[in-house]
Amino acid sequence: MRRLAIRPGGIGDSILGFPALEHLALGAELEVWARTEVLPLIHFAQQTASIEGTGLGLLGIESPSTELVSRLQSFDEIVTWYGAARDEFRDALSAIHPNVNYLTALPADDGLHAADYFATQVGAPVPAIPKLTLSPNANRLIWIHPFSGSARKNWPLDHYQLLARWLENTGRAVQFIAAPHQHLPGARIIKNLADLAAHLAGSSLYIGNDSGITHLAAAAGASTLALFGPTNPNLWAPRSPHVKLLIEPDLDKLSVERVLDATLAQTGFQT
Repeated sequence: MRRLAIRPGGIGDSILGFPALEHLALGAELEVWARTEVLPLIHFAQQTASIEGTGLGLLGIESPSTELVSRLQSFDEIVTWYGAARDEFRDALSAIHPNVNYLTALPADDGLHAADYFATQVGAPVPAIPKLTLSPNANRLIWIHPFSGSARKNWPLDHYQLLARWLENTGRAVQFIAAPHQHLPGARIIKNLADLAAHLAGSSLYIGNDSGITHLAAAAGASTLALFGPTNPNLWAPRSPHVKLLIEPDLDKLSVERVLDATLAQTGFQT
């Protein structure tokens, strides 16, 4: 069976959906269409493609190209989290392919973790724990990513910088990381997420906000300290036995001392 899975969403949402996608690969030749940046992480599919490059976004708005129609019809089954809420998209895709399973892309806030929600949609076992297949790049650094997709989820940058200075005073080596569009002097930019995951897997510790990179670190198996504020951690926390959460609804009130203590405990530092 040739199966197409269409999985939209950012880095974190995509990673939380990986257990569901891996289940869809069982007994099938799986092709995954997702955002370009997450494609290097998808090793469980025979083929991948960028949603942006398929022309799928115009389905239901413009007449589909012959190439897109032919490509969609080459699959025995389509499972899509993309476009499920758009009637015009569903109508257009259903006119092209008779066997489409439309799934909601965001879980209800009902206490079920997002990874479990996506897993149960396709009959995958729970608890669903995203795990990346990679070879760690040993470096023993403490990696810090002080950004996220929303300013309200960010611990103040000056707090991170003070934390880094304190850690360096204890003899720890700290490396800030940032995306290409995020300006932070001295931060390292690693565009390929698979390469970044390998560095994080070989780290001493990763520290970050509720962000896609924090989910990446957790799935890579890195010891992870995740700072959670307004987001519901029961729904969106990174899933790994190596993750510790610090939860403070108002992140401005989360002290540097508290994060430093958690960091030293996580790295086994003896005072």
